[in-house]
Formats: sequence, structure tokens, C-alpha cells
Amino acid sequence: MTRHHPNALRRSAIVGAAALAVGAAGTLAAPGAGAATPTGTPKLALIAASPAVTVDRYEGEPGVYLDLGTYVTVDGGPLELRVTRKSYNDPVVASQVIRSGGGRTLTKALPKGLVKDFSGLPDFLKVSISNESGAKVVDTTQTFCPNSRAGRIRPDAPATSKYPDGCSGNAFALGGVWGVEKGWAAATSQGFRGNDAIDLPAGVYTAKVSVAKKYHDLFGMPDKTQTVKVTVRQQNSGGQGLAGVKRGQKNASKSLKPAAKRPVGRATVPAGVPKPDLRALPAYGIAITNGDEGGAGAAPGKDYLAFSATVWNGGPSPLVVDGFRKPGAEKMDAYQYFYDAKGKQVGYTPTGTMEWDPRDGHQHWHFSDFASYRLLGADKKEIVRSGKEAFCLANTDAIDYTVKNANWHPYNTDLATACGEETAVSVREVLDVGNGDTYSQYRPGQSFDVSGLPNGTYYIQVIANPDNRLKEQSTANNVTYRKVVLGGTPGARSVTVPKYGLIDAP
Repeated sequence: MTRHHPNALRRSAIVGAAALAVGAAGTLAAPGAGAATPTGTPKLALIAASPAVTVDRYEGEPGVYLDLGTYVTVDGGPLELRVTRKSYNDPVVASQVIRSGGGRTLTKALPKGLVKDFSGLPDFLKVSISNESGAKVVDTTQTFCPNSRAGRIRPDAPATSKYPDGCSGNAFALGGVWGVEKGWAAATSQGFRGNDAIDLPAGVYTAKVSVAKKYHDLFGMPDKTQTVKVTVRQQNSGGQGLAGVKRGQKNASKSLKPAAKRPVGRATVPAGVPKPDLRALPAYGIAITNGDEGGAGAAPGKDYLAFSATVWNGGPSPLVVDGFRKPGAEKMDAYQYFYDAKGKQVGYTPTGTMEWDPRDGHQHWHFSDFASYRLLGADKKEIVRSGKEAFCLANTDAIDYTVKNANWHPYNTDLATACGEETAVSVREVLDVGNGDTYSQYRPGQSFDVSGLPNGTYYIQVIANPDNRLKEQSTANNVTYRKVVLGGTPGARSVTVPKYGLIDAP
């Protein structure tokens, strides 16, 4: 996901039972009568962890962020869904994978058009909220990400989950894996996103939560409504902002040791060794910003074309770059490492430098020459080149978890842990297979000065590995273009962003 600073967000406080428990009220029912279900078919049910929750509303925030404490429990077999699209000109399709005994699997296609993107099952949950007088004040639906805040519901369930944490919000994601282990439950609330605030004044409410008919029919779920008492408290002080949290941030899992280790022996790239495959995605999050609004590097009276950009690793091997600092040096020497099919390091090569970026919004070590941004004219000839070519490598977005060797639990997923402090003597930066590194339009350097450019058609070019410093499987997919049309007048410029295939993500 992207690197931005969302509004201050607060968790809901669950009043009553703190842990998930499936008692009489949460007993799992078998699917409806009919043909026998295959061995390993998951049995799903909606439960409420507590009959009451309390949420705080803070001054200056747009509303409350509801976590009603409802979960989807899974038993009988794991729930596993594969979500893919062939290209950006093709729709997203989803299928359920049912694993039976003897290592056999059954794949069942979900209805066409049911899944729209990679954020989860749309309109899965129905939520209605009434005030103390019984008047309905909220009537909405919510998307369910099966990977959201999952946990065990009994001690004999698998101790850890093999499935990813969270669903992808990247508009140009290509493949996702969603799942809940047998004996686990996934929260129906995805957490705290800027557009999830509900405007509820302080007071006491009653929430009715149920699963949409199309889903309880599809998965054989009991048609049951959970009722939760909701108390909204008004807090006069502002909330505590979660600075640095990014969309899609996951908990760290140690897939690769984070500590850098200076290489020994002769630098070599063994023949046939697996290498990463860096791929550029089209720019998105495109907008005009005015220099009068401030921001690092912005000049008053200037118009900027800001954008977000992602470079991801299509595998089959992780990109691992270590930086080492000599005493008194301002830069680090960088090295790329290579691993065999069993994950053993078998080679390394020098690959440039790392440098400290002191600007607000960065303040970490950047690897040089990872990507390049350029604004091209209608003839695709370069007009403006972004000064940003150095990056902190972090697995911010799940782009395609169906590719070979995709790591569903990457180690470094946020800037606070991935790219070191100013006093560091060494840093390891990793871009794992299937994962992308996104810089949002809010970061310094993510824009072009378009003040003096005439209205018309332009292209934002994103280039991965622009100077071929990094060794990779292929360079044929390193460049993408996103068409934009500039309009308006100086100080009031506008930008129109046409669709990219079926993707309408300006």
C-alpha cells in the first residue's frame, strides 16, 4: 500500500468478553440440505465476540470508526479464495479452493462479477444502526477481507496462519490469496481507513449485523443476525495520529533476517541463479497540487502534477540489498545478494550506494537508482524528469500473491523498520516476491512542475531499475506509461486521467 499519513484513528473498545469464544450462541450449523459436501469444505458462521462495544468520537475527526466485534468463523476446512485477472483489459475473477484428504483439491469458480477488485468480498456484510428511539440512522454494507485480523477460536487449531495479512488496495494489483485457517475467525472490520468514518453523535445505539443472502447461500452459512449495543462517547481532545502507517501495512514476520552482513569472498553472480523481476505499474493517485499549499520542495505560485507509483517484484527470487557505511562516510556501499532455490545465499555483486534522505516524509536510507519518473509529451519524448531516483525498499503492497515463490508474510512492510536510522552503520532493504513498493503523491519528489507547460496530452513514465544496476530476470517489463490531459489556467490547472484498460483509477 502507499506511503501516507492518515487522519487520527481510534480503535473501538470491546466491552465484555475480550477473546473470541464460540459458545451456544455461536454454534456452527451445517450447510443447508442437499448434495453431500466434499471433505474439507469450510463451514462459515457469523458471530459477535461481545454483546456490547464502546467507541470514542474525537474532536476534529469526521466520525467514529466502528469495530463491532463481529467475526466470520471457519471450521470443517480452511476457507481459501484465489483472485486474479489476466490483464488490465480483463475483469477480476475469483475461485474457491477446497482441500480434501490425500492432497486433493477442488476449485470452484465464484459467480462472475461478484468480486470487483482485490480489497475483499464486496457488500458481504449488512449493517443497520438504530438510535434509542428505534429510528434507523445507518443502513450500509461492508466489504469483508478474509485476511483481516484473524485469530484462533480454539486451542487445537493451527498455531499460525499461512494466509496473508490484509487484502490489497492497490488499483493495479494482479493476483490475491484470501484465506482463513480451519478453527480460526477473521474480523469483519478491516480496521481504520479514512473513508470508513460514520457520523454518529454521542449516545447509545443498537447495531444489527448479518451476512448478505448471496454470500450465505454461496458458502452455506446460517442466516443469522447478530445484535450489538454500541455506546458512542465524545472526547474533547484530538486523537493520536498513527504517523507513518500506510495502507496495507502488515505485521512484520521474519522471512529474511533484517540484519545486514558484509559480504566476504569474490563478488559473483552464478549462472542460472534465480533473480528478482522488477516490474513498473502505471501511475495513479494523480492530481494537481499548488505550491502555495506548501510541502517539501514546493515553490509558491507553482503548479505540480503529483502522482503515486509502484514497482513490484514478480520473482522468482527476492530483491535483497545491503548497505554498509565506512566510518565517517555520508553514503553506504550497496550490494545485491542472490539465493538458490533452497534460499541459501550463493552470490553477491556491488550495486551502487545508499544515501540518507533528511526530508520530512522520508528520514531514512534510500537505495539509489531503483526507479525513475519522467513526464513525456504527446510524442512520448521527455519534457520533465523527476529528481527522485532513490528509494527506501519496503513491501507496502501485495501486487500478485499467485506468482511462483510469492511471500505472503514479507518482513519489512513499513518505513519505520525497513530503512534504518541516520546513525546506522548498515541497512538491509528487501522487496519480496509478489510485493510492491509504493510511493504516494504526498511524498517529496512525487511530482512534476507543470507551471509553464501548455494544456494538452502527456504521459507519466515510470521506469524500474533505470540504469540496470540491479540484476534481474528480465527488463522487458520495466517501463509503463499513464496518459494524462492537462487543462485549466496557471494557478488553477486541472488534470484528466483516462482509464487504463478497465482500471478507472485517476
